[in-house]
Amino acid sequence: MQPLAIDSKRSTLSEKLQPIDNQTQTDKIELSLWDYFKNGNFQPGDAIPKEVELAKALNVSRTSVREALSRFKTLGIIESRKNRGMVISSPDILGNMERVLNPQLLDDETMREISELRLVVEMGLGDLLFKRKTDAALAKLEAIVEKCEKATTKAEHIKNDAEFHAMLYKISGNKTIQRFQKMLLPIFEYILKSLPGTDSGETSNNASSHRVLLEILKNGTPEGFNVQMRSHLSSYLTKFHPKP
Repeated sequence: MQPLAIDSKRSTLSEKLQPIDNQTQTDKIELSLWDYFKNGNFQPGDAIPKEVELAKALNVSRTSVREALSRFKTLGIIESRKNRGMVISSPDILGNMERVLNPQLLDDETMREISELRLVVEMGLGDLLFKRKTDAALAKLEAIVEKCEKATTKAEHIKNDAEFHAMLYKISGNKTIQRFQKMLLPIFEYILKSLPGTDSGETSNNASSHRVLLEILKNGTPEGFNVQMRSHLSSYLTKFHPKP
């Protein structure tokens, strides 16, 4: 059986994929396929050759090819389509990260760096928030801050804090940023739960900080908001030793 021609340049599959030894590892097959997809300028929705054709072009077993393709499936790079076989898909990068981000499995170094990443993102929200805020959005944020001010337990504080920041992300109008917040929420909650401090003191301080952020959003400037956000999120970094 002859390999299929893959694109308009009429090059055969064997010409596009360099054969590798039967004893090579699955990761080498994966790398070869990565190069093939990239050099062939594959786009989402494009069909890829059948498993048997790839195996013949690479001079490896179908089992080895199947193992390599399973990695692409796991990453969301390819998917099965009815009556079409395997096609290139649009990978859900954040979704893939979300599946492996378990705060109990992350070391302090990783947790600190994620907290720093959040600090960078939320300090940069100011411009978007001031551009896209509405009276209705500010009213919802006001209601959340009032709940923060009435909270008496750490559990309420954690719930209200998550709701406050989720609303800021929503006001930004950026869906990727919103997904980022949702993806990392379990980590942020885990850090908050582990921070020292009494329920009443921790809740009061955070509620006051939320109020300041809201007032700046109403009457201040993006620069002032960003400075206050840095101060507000500093507690997340105190749990970890500073990087030398």
